[in-house]
Amino acid sequence: MSGAWIIAPVLLPALAAPFLILALRHDLGRQRRVSLAATWLLLLAAAGLYALASDGVTRPYLLGDWPAPFGIVLVLDRLSATMVLLAAVLAVVVAHYAARGWDAAGRHFHPLFHFQLMGINGAFLTGDVFNLFVFFEVMLIASYGLLLHGGGPRRIGAGFHYVAINLVGSTLFLFAVGLIYAVTGTLNMADLARKVREVGAGDEALLRTGASLLFVVFALKAALVPLHWWLPRAYAAAPAPVAALFAVMTKVGAYCIIRASTLMFGVEGGAAAQIAAPLIAPAALATLVVGAAGVLASRSLSDLTCFAIVWSMGSLLVAAALPGVGGLTAALYYTLHSTLAGAALFLIADLVAARRGRWRDRLAESPGMAQVSSVGGVFFLAAIAMAGLPPLSGFVGKVMILDASRDAPAAAWIWAVLLGTSLVVIVGFARAGSLLFWKSGSAAGDGDAPENGPARGRAGPVAAAALLVAGTALLTAFAGPVTRHLEAAARQALDPASYVGAVLGPVSETRLSGR
Repeated sequence: MSGAWIIAPVLLPALAAPFLILALRHDLGRQRRVSLAATWLLLLAAAGLYALASDGVTRPYLLGDWPAPFGIVLVLDRLSATMVLLAAVLAVVVAHYAARGWDAAGRHFHPLFHFQLMGINGAFLTGDVFNLFVFFEVMLIASYGLLLHGGGPRRIGAGFHYVAINLVGSTLFLFAVGLIYAVTGTLNMADLARKVREVGAGDEALLRTGASLLFVVFALKAALVPLHWWLPRAYAAAPAPVAALFAVMTKVGAYCIIRASTLMFGVEGGAAAQIAAPLIAPAALATLVVGAAGVLASRSLSDLTCFAIVWSMGSLLVAAALPGVGGLTAALYYTLHSTLAGAALFLIADLVAARRGRWRDRLAESPGMAQVSSVGGVFFLAAIAMAGLPPLSGFVGKVMILDASRDAPAAAWIWAVLLGTSLVVIVGFARAGSLLFWKSGSAAGDGDAPENGPARGRAGPVAAAALLVAGTALLTAFAGPVTRHLEAAARQALDPASYVGAVLGPVSETRLSGR
């Protein structure tokens, strides 16, 4: 596969979405077939790019053949390839789940779904801060429509809240872009990595302000405490396949924090590098506490899953805040694990709600449900994975984080908070499973019609959730080779000189390295 394919994860959904609207807007059956085919093509392209990036070479793609930093550039390395592949795997499962009935609950699900994928993949691949803003907006505009898919007062209320929060984030993003450009004269990430080291003392305050605003925006996307409050309401109100896809959106924020801290404002980035880095670990520890408390206090399975996502982001960013390859490797492994486990739990919450009549997914005793053994079994495995119990990937990821933090100055805090909140999360999931599957009776439900979604008796939706849980099992079974690949990605991400040299040329690489 040549480097020209780097644009494929952006181009494929960008072409599929308008085609679905213009040519197939009145034929849901054909929309499903085309959407599923396009999603599978995206997965093949993502797998090919991952194989291409596995040689450790950073590859830029210059749109219009305009040289960097003057033109639009996409950049493929191990880190971006891993994130694109993760998004593609999740997209295939979610698309098949939605095609079982959720896509009929409203209009234009599949076009919005592909616009969402375009924004997500673009954010992972872009090498320019302004184009990162553009892809954020594509992603967010599509997410507005997906969140409101199917209508209803709860979704409309959550949608307005979600739009308002993200409009504030977009405004701050623009302010940050303006300040950084005013000081450095560039928004190309590789060029920024070089120029922030040359900013004079008189402009340092402006650069610090721009870097701080950028960190706030990324922390908002990553649901880092105290900027997490929007996530539980929005994700709990979203349709199940949408919430499952949203599990990777918080990882976009985490990815941007990693890119900013390792490339644009790395350890040699002067005062701008020091403004946000010391805040990540304390905020991540607070995120662990708030997320665990929310899991224990939740009154529905969807709310519990939302707070589990918040808790997992705390775990991920604690690892990302650790210096060196070990911390970033643990963060990347936990990214894969938490995305699959969180998405599986959102689908399971929908399966439970569709089978319990008026009780929906509330954590309360009720009559029994159809397919209780299969749904309960998948929930049991997903809960084990998310809570970090052996033998699934959550346990492996947690051990990697603890091991990477052994020599950190805040090691005692990290161990105490991570292990303490893990116990709280285990109790929360045990309580939920007991109320939903153990204490509920064996009688049939009350016959109340469920909300639009997959039918009660179909095995396909259960299989979709089971596939995601199986992904966490594969992460455990192949933890050795997966970790080696992620360690190589972490080493490459922590070497900004190679990134800058690939995008701007060897002269810039020499200047960055100080040689």
